[in-house]
Amino acid sequence: MPLPRGPLARRLGMASVRRLDEALGRVPEPIVPVVPQETPVARLRLLEPIGTAEAIEQVIGDLLTDLIRQLVERGRGVRALILTLERINGSEQHLSIGTARATRDAGHLARLFHLRIDRISPGDGIEAMRLAAPHTDPLGATALAANLAGDDAPPDVAVLVDQIAGRVGEDALFTTAPVESDVPERAVRRWSPLAAPTGWPSWKRPVRLLSRPEPLVGVLALLPDAPPRRFTWRGKVHAVVAGDGPERIHGEWWRRDGEVWAVRDYFRVEDDTGARFWLFRRGDGVEPATGDLSWYLHGLFG
Repeated sequence: MPLPRGPLARRLGMASVRRLDEALGRVPEPIVPVVPQETPVARLRLLEPIGTAEAIEQVIGDLLTDLIRQLVERGRGVRALILTLERINGSEQHLSIGTARATRDAGHLARLFHLRIDRISPGDGIEAMRLAAPHTDPLGATALAANLAGDDAPPDVAVLVDQIAGRVGEDALFTTAPVESDVPERAVRRWSPLAAPTGWPSWKRPVRLLSRPEPLVGVLALLPDAPPRRFTWRGKVHAVVAGDGPERIHGEWWRRDGEVWAVRDYFRVEDDTGARFWLFRRGDGVEPATGDLSWYLHGLFG
């Protein structure tokens, strides 16, 4: 701080001198604040407490009408809604729904609440209800060219996804997306059910990949490159009539030391009943450091 400014600027640049002055308050440092967007909220205080499902759904419909009016003005659509029910004893209950895609369809949102109406416990009565949209996305105009031309518009899968999620839970619906990894169990991840992931590899993979490879016993195979002729999985013996492979996959050495020399040889095999399996052997069949030559089942083909 006590150093002359000229030599300091030549050594460190003017940016360092400016930051020092800003830290000491000698020059202004404007700050652009982050202003959070106001959450759209609709609220109704009832003349008399209510407790029936029909009355609650009627109030929900009125709240949706008010909330959607605010969303239209802002050009946004709902992704999540939280309904707060205030009981006459001062307690509150919260009921939330989510949508797979931004929407302002009051009928659709009302149906989602209808699927969860049985979770509401009115107690001695509900005197006020509040509906908030904590998560919204931009939502522009809807294209009507197909309808105006007389063609049938493609069905909106998002409505079906929301209705199923309302029954079985949001975590039960998902699609899979590829991840850059050679190890099969690391090469996929869960994604939004309406996403359209790209970049899938051209290698053949089973339609069902086990969460963890399951060990096989009684495996009969010739080393180092022949597919197994027989194996036992979950107590059942499978006689192999056709096989293809190996497809060699090396461990990802940058993740952990145990995968520096790790090798898996994968095979696609078919048994005498027509069932097709994806299994692998740990090790290349030559170097002991690459694996212990144990066999595992990793997936099943359709």
